[in-house]
Amino acid sequence: MGYYIISLPVSFLFIFIGITLFYYAVKLKMKYPKEHYFLNSILTFFLWLTAGVLYPFLFLTDNSKIRSFQVLSTFSICIFTPIIIFLILYYQYHFVVKNDPNIKKKRNINTFLTQLENNQAKSTKTSILKTNYHRKALHLFPAALIIFLWIFALYIWADLLKADEIWRISGEEFGRFLILTAGYSGILVFAALDIIRLSFIFEKRNLYYFIPDKVLNLLGKTMKREESFQFTKPAVITLSFAPIFFYPFGIFASAALIATIGDGTACIFGLKYGKIKFPKTSNKTIVGYIAGFSASFLVSLIMLYLFDPHLRLFKLLFISLSGALTFFIIDILNVKIDDNILNPLFSAFLMGTLYYLI
Repeated sequence: MGYYIISLPVSFLFIFIGITLFYYAVKLKMKYPKEHYFLNSILTFFLWLTAGVLYPFLFLTDNSKIRSFQVLSTFSICIFTPIIIFLILYYQYHFVVKNDPNIKKKRNINTFLTQLENNQAKSTKTSILKTNYHRKALHLFPAALIIFLWIFALYIWADLLKADEIWRISGEEFGRFLILTAGYSGILVFAALDIIRLSFIFEKRNLYYFIPDKVLNLLGKTMKREESFQFTKPAVITLSFAPIFFYPFGIFASAALIATIGDGTACIFGLKYGKIKFPKTSNKTIVGYIAGFSASFLVSLIMLYLFDPHLRLFKLLFISLSGALTFFIIDILNVKIDDNILNPLFSAFLMGTLYYLI
């Protein structure tokens, strides 16, 4: 495991943003105590701290050739991504907001909430399903991108292009560089969105009108009303991936997809085909539980087969089953804690433990 001081700016940046968002969470809890679930914000705060502290260690190599890539990763996360965010905001203010004096009245949290409520009042089973398709697709994007980058690094960059021989780093090392750079940069983008989106809690520093119309339209298609007072789900999901990135990639990919595909399948199949609710006071159905369990087992089986082909059949099946059971237990308990945090962490922990013990 390699540790390089050049990675420290990423740690400091993530810890600072975590503290900033925790301050937002405190303000939200004080102003909207019924809408904002503070425990999830506390857990998200610790995920920010964890992601920051772990970043210098996540490259998992003592190969000195990777150092230049770590410099590039730190530059991309701490300089390039913030510059892009700044340029987007600069354009919005100087070329959009200034040219339309009424835009502050059009873009505000009250207008957004009214639109969500109107859409909900007009909603049908088809429209609800469509909304959940959009939601779950957005949640799946981080995990899908991570797996794509890993496949690209191993089978195209290293095997096909033989670039590993030129740069003297393995496909696995290059894959970790791509995933960490893209993942941490993506989290910063969502953090910037949250800082601006949730700024409606400040009367004199409300920057909600900086959010582009296309982004607001996307949020309107993928958010529930109560989520307007919470941190965005893709950021929370991606943050929860950081502590489990130490596991073998088959375990990591399985846990990431359980948290996205497993959850999405349970939700969509439950809405579309579910008749019997369990418990009766819940919106969750038996069909949803079965679909989520089956999808979790299947994606775990595929990921472990693809990325850990040396596993014996019994071990592969047993680990996949443990991940699916973890998802099922979390789903049926239906606790208030965000399952985007619980599913990847607990699934990876149990699957990883069995991976090394069996």
